[in-house]
Amino acid sequence: MAVAERGKLLPFAALSASYFAHIGFFNPYLPLWLKDLGFGLLAISVLTSVQSATRLFAPYGWGWLSDHTGERVRLLRIGAGVALLFSLGLWFDLSGPVLFVVLLLMFTHTSGMMPMSEAVLAHLVSREGRFDARRYGRVRVWGSLGFLVTVLAAGAWFQAFGMGSFAAWTSLSLAAVALSTWLLPDAREPATHQAKADPIGPVLRQPRMRWFFAAVFFHVLAHVFIYVFFSLHLDALGYPKSAIGAFWAASVVVEIGWFLTQGRWMPALSLPGWLVLGGALMALRMVITAGLPSVWPLLALAQLLHAITFAAHHTVCIAWISEHFPGRLRGRGQALYAVLGYGLSGVTGGLLGGVVSSRFGLASVFWLAALCGLVAAACALRVRALTRASGGRG
Repeated sequence: MAVAERGKLLPFAALSASYFAHIGFFNPYLPLWLKDLGFGLLAISVLTSVQSATRLFAPYGWGWLSDHTGERVRLLRIGAGVALLFSLGLWFDLSGPVLFVVLLLMFTHTSGMMPMSEAVLAHLVSREGRFDARRYGRVRVWGSLGFLVTVLAAGAWFQAFGMGSFAAWTSLSLAAVALSTWLLPDAREPATHQAKADPIGPVLRQPRMRWFFAAVFFHVLAHVFIYVFFSLHLDALGYPKSAIGAFWAASVVVEIGWFLTQGRWMPALSLPGWLVLGGALMALRMVITAGLPSVWPLLALAQLLHAITFAAHHTVCIAWISEHFPGRLRGRGQALYAVLGYGLSGVTGGLLGGVVSSRFGLASVFWLAALCGLVAAACALRVRALTRASGGRG
């Protein structure tokens, strides 16, 4: 990669590293912090679903604004700064409803950051209009490294000192995110002022696009059960917090390996083909997590499937969106992926998982996730068939 090109991509690597460093401790340990505060399973599922709830409206709102103003970098800075400000509320002893509001305000400003950043990055890493998975992976891997560092460090810290410093970790990590946004090039893209310019409707009316988003929904829904309930599941089985962090870290290590080498593997299958494989392996991963969680070598093996169920799946989705939502549709395309993939599935998974786990136990959530993986694979098979029928590589 040329020095000039590397210089353009480094600020995005810094943003990815800091953002996912924040996610790396916040998402795995938020349920344990809430448990430490005395909340029950249903309340924990509601509060952890707030992040997903904001993804129902925030990413598309920020994406629409960035497409129509061209001010993606400025909006990233505003979002990070305001989120940092609201995170200070976590330092106080809050009731459930007030904590819900604080999390809602904080996540409203962070939920749109990655779609806006991905929209810019997908354009930068493309060559002759084609998404370059190798270049994208070399930027996105820094997010995985950030996640790895904090999930391990936070696990060891919370094991030694308890969950009382969770709010401090939140504010410090968001401060790093805010700082990284100021490293981005202060560039402004051409704005879209006409309401009728680049309509998104014709793209969404394509049958294979509807099946694609259905596949994404069920695949990410299975992952939501991991994000919300995996740490609680292992904690209930008696695993120490350091071991919980190690299981999370194992998945991130293979994720890093994938992002570094995906340029070599991605041509082996078409984009729909990777979606099918990801859904099938997701089902297998969840069966092991639900049925054999006490056999730690098998559980570790299940976590290693994260290379396909998350890393490959994520790259495929970014590439698909980049290909089918070009130009001024980029911001809204990435936002729609966040809304349908992570917002709707996140709310559904958090609330449904809370009800199911409260009634049938935590293991039942992962049996449900296995079913979601199979449904995702079935939807992806339909995407592949429609792609082949239209003359594309399926």
